[in-house]
Amino acid sequence: MTPTSTPAARRLPVVLRNRAFGAVWAAQVLTQAAGRMFQVGVVWWLVGHAIAADGDRGLASGAFLAVSTLPAVALAPLVATVIARCPHRTVLGASSALAGLVAAATAGWTYLAPPPTLVAYGAALLLAGCQALFDPCLTTSVPELVDDADIEAATGFELATQSLAGLAGGLLGPLVVDAWDLTGIVSGCAGAYLVAAALVFLTRFPRNAAAPEPATASADPALAPRRTLRQILKDHPFIRRVLLCFAAVNLFTTALYVVMPLYTRAVLHAQGSTVAALEAALGIGTLLGSFTGARLPGSPTAVGGACLGLMAAALATPGLLADGAAIVGALIVAGWCVGAIGVRFVALFQRLVPAADKPGFFAMMQALLGATFPLSSLLFGALGDHLSPRTLCILQAVGLVPLAVALWWTGRRADAPRDPAGGTAPVASGADAPAASPAGTLPLEEAR
Repeated sequence: MTPTSTPAARRLPVVLRNRAFGAVWAAQVLTQAAGRMFQVGVVWWLVGHAIAADGDRGLASGAFLAVSTLPAVALAPLVATVIARCPHRTVLGASSALAGLVAAATAGWTYLAPPPTLVAYGAALLLAGCQALFDPCLTTSVPELVDDADIEAATGFELATQSLAGLAGGLLGPLVVDAWDLTGIVSGCAGAYLVAAALVFLTRFPRNAAAPEPATASADPALAPRRTLRQILKDHPFIRRVLLCFAAVNLFTTALYVVMPLYTRAVLHAQGSTVAALEAALGIGTLLGSFTGARLPGSPTAVGGACLGLMAAALATPGLLADGAAIVGALIVAGWCVGAIGVRFVALFQRLVPAADKPGFFAMMQALLGATFPLSSLLFGALGDHLSPRTLCILQAVGLVPLAVALWWTGRRADAPRDPAGGTAPVASGADAPAASPAGTLPLEEAR
């Protein structure tokens, strides 16, 4: 768009006004939906199809999810280097094309013969590595695709996409496995990744960033070397305590991805359609929380503590009641809490962290909060082979209660940021607030 855009055109969503951004945004929807569909579908395949009744279903699915999340954490420094040195359009197109080829090769293997479970693990590792490149590169590329006035709107679309794609992928994954087994999942993922690669390669980035000259870089404070996460957190003890609290929270919340398939199989004795319904309930709740969380009264820590307490009650419900309707309602509530917490705390961090530190801060925050996901998957997966899924639900709820108190108490500390009215630092509200996180991860890190 140009500065002479008409008022009527400006009222259209940025994905319709800006074809370049719309194409790359569509590629993001395809890649993230494919990645989520692959994860949820393969977990259901392991629990419901591939592992014998007397096998270690919990450990197998937990290890798979751990493998799926390791690249985003372990490859964070390499990803940052690649994005800084290579054209963003090339990184986006190459990563999605490589993911498509990996999925296509896996689909061919599964079509010819039933694959060993190690094939699914290997494909998950490679696909997660490609996604770990694609997502932060797209965030960095937004200024190259839209006008300055559209950056906030484009960022909102980008972040909201993660919840929408997660909802679609989580809904389709179990259904596709039940209908077409593992071959259907990887074939669909291959098609989505390759279409995404074509969209990126056919799109011209109108504002490709050129490397700044040394004199310019030294003269512009915004281009000065950014501080490490440790240096940033040293100056912000409040943020440090909040991040550590949420890292501990994620140990219990992300276990949902292991517990839900086990619960469906062992307690509800249902099929993939039930897993899809539970995933959809969690995703719908997250979207609702992202739209309403910014309007909740109170400081972020007070709201966060209350939401964690409510989430604990919601996660305990499946352990107390083996009723499908009650479980769906409880997961909608849990997802709403995830969305509300994410939108409040990301907005708070946006205000507290200096502009020059934000790129490094949000990248490393993603790695820090995601680091507990592999541990959670392995721990609850192993426990799932010895304890009932209903007991695991109670353990999740019990683990969140002291963390809710800890988060609330963090806001009462003397060094917590205050506004003139005495509360914690104000956060964005309404349309200015960032979107919420993928279901189960607190707070929103992907500013996955």
